[in-house]
Amino acid sequence: MHERLLQKANKLPMLPGVYIMKDAEDNVIYVGKAKKLKNRVTSYFRGSHLPKVEAMVEKVNDFSVIVVESEFESLVLENSLIKQYRPHYNILLKDDKGYPFIRLCTDEPYPKFELINVRKDDGARYFGPFGGRSVSREIIDVVCKTLKLPSCSRSFPRDIGKNRPCLNYHMGSCSGWCRPPERREEYAALISEACLILEGKRKELAQKLKAEMEQASEELRFELAAELRDRMRAVESLSNKQNVIAPALSETDAVGFFRGAKTCFTVLHFYNGALREKDTMLIDEPLESDEEAISQLLRQYYMQRSAFPKHILLPMEPEDREELEHLFSDAAGERVYLEVPKRGERLGLVTKALVNAKEETLRATSAQQRRTSALKWLQKALDLNDYPTRIEAFDVSNLGDTGIVAAMTVHRDGKPLKRDYRKFKISDLEQRDDYASMHQAVYRRFKRYCDGSSGFTELPQLLLIDGGDRHAAVAEDALSELGLTIQVFGMVKDDRHRTRALISSDGREIGINANQAVFSLVGRIQEETHRYAIEYQRSLRSGAFGSEINSIPGVGEKRRNELLRHFKTLKAIKNASLEELCEAVPKNCAHAVYEHYHGSEDLK
Repeated sequence: MHERLLQKANKLPMLPGVYIMKDAEDNVIYVGKAKKLKNRVTSYFRGSHLPKVEAMVEKVNDFSVIVVESEFESLVLENSLIKQYRPHYNILLKDDKGYPFIRLCTDEPYPKFELINVRKDDGARYFGPFGGRSVSREIIDVVCKTLKLPSCSRSFPRDIGKNRPCLNYHMGSCSGWCRPPERREEYAALISEACLILEGKRKELAQKLKAEMEQASEELRFELAAELRDRMRAVESLSNKQNVIAPALSETDAVGFFRGAKTCFTVLHFYNGALREKDTMLIDEPLESDEEAISQLLRQYYMQRSAFPKHILLPMEPEDREELEHLFSDAAGERVYLEVPKRGERLGLVTKALVNAKEETLRATSAQQRRTSALKWLQKALDLNDYPTRIEAFDVSNLGDTGIVAAMTVHRDGKPLKRDYRKFKISDLEQRDDYASMHQAVYRRFKRYCDGSSGFTELPQLLLIDGGDRHAAVAEDALSELGLTIQVFGMVKDDRHRTRALISSDGREIGINANQAVFSLVGRIQEETHRYAIEYQRSLRSGAFGSEINSIPGVGEKRRNELLRHFKTLKAIKNASLEELCEAVPKNCAHAVYEHYHGSEDLK
């Protein structure tokens, strides 16, 4: 195989481009770029390599190449193909779903700031990302309070003059935009000032307000001058009390990189010379050299965030530094510099990033070692055929004879793999039957595997079932019907509702209390699976409950939730007396619910 691929690689041109490695099933497993395709691709099929590179090469059945005109084009194309195919052996950072943007729709007469996960080309203005959703909400609140912009749910101009001003107005944190008359020009001016704050231009805004204040004072408009003075002081105070805006507006980022049992990529964000935020990403050891790995990590990290500092300080020089600068500068709309400092204060910043990367790796290694130790113990104690890299767990949740659901969680190397979680709505059961429900869920999951369905193509080395030996037995029966053999164990709880042992279908118990790492791992798996099943069951129950209750005039979301908490089921509400309903909700709501189910005559 290697000889055939080497002969093919020797025919490649000495030109820049991208190469795409594929396995026997024609799946893309690795994408790389090269200054000279022939030199780079032939190197994979000659001589010896590091173990992880060898593992990748062993799976290569074929490759294809795309020749481009420049190294910059190869960098852009490689980045695009990695994002498209997400190859197994490439460095893959998580997406930016956890880092929302702040969006401002400029087409509206009274625009408001909102959070949105994905930046779109829709003509709106976007700021950030600044961090998690809670941090981004805090930013919006601080900016709105500083400039006394509305943060309530009212819509303008529709709600102007319809209701009394809310508490925000009386507390002095809003200018009362719901009071007539309309003040569109004043509102637009404040929105422009808010945008300057979110762009990190607080000093420029403070200077602008100072000039306007002085002009108003010269014109003897003292009330306006006082208002501008207060606003200027509020903006100036942001630099002291509001640090959460800084990360997306950092002037300088310092990058750290460290290889250990895991590899760590760390970015420190500095604003006005002070450290404001740290981002840390732990990944498996990359195939690439440190310089190549940093290049890929930089591209994925910054292109996902769409937020660029002016200077990015690196611990080593990537081969494609100029191309990266070009890519980032184009995306940022202004010059972005990549530097490898050799001395002075900037070298100190990179050193700090390297120390952080090393410390994070050591901490993660310790946790990973504990998980690895627990998994090795399970393999030996349960007499598993293979090391349990992938563990799948099942649990059933129901509400009486209705709303029966099952949930499947997946743990890879002892950590939750949430993208592979699955939910099952149990059907064709006339009454509650945990064993039949478990059989159906397991059968449906592995039937999808046998059918080759997307998302179900990988088999676990260990199957854990919430329950005893009979639950394990019905799971084995489901696998047997499909011609599959996977080792199955039930998770047995003690009187404190903690997992104390694993049990086979023939009743053989394996205690886990004595091994803290195993006890913690299996307990977390069972709790996570139970949580996932309960959340799914509740979501279905809430949807069915809400659809009927919402049809009752005068019963809104708040009263619906109060009824759900108090009575738990629709049947209990239907059978409740008027007095019992009054214990849960106000009298007028109780009357409406009772009349809906019993008619108005029963109220007399």
